[in-house]
Amino acid sequence: MSQTIEFSVTGMTCDHCVHAVTTAAKDVPGVTDVKVSLEDKKAIVTGDAVDTAKVIAAIEEEGYEAAVV
Repeated sequence: MSQTIEFSVTGMTCDHCVHAVTTAAKDVPGVTDVKVSLEDKKAIVTGDAVDTAKVIAAIEEEGYEAAVV
């Protein structure tokens, strides 16, 4: 069953940041869609059996801070 999880993401300042966060989150197993908002400082991740810790780790590996909202 598909689930949608919202993450707060801090440290993004430009479109490159949005792209980096989107790519990192999409690479996590189970993730099927990612929508990142620079203005809202959020990432909305959709997928099946998504491991939130892996999404956070992937985003933080890119140099940003993330947490489940």
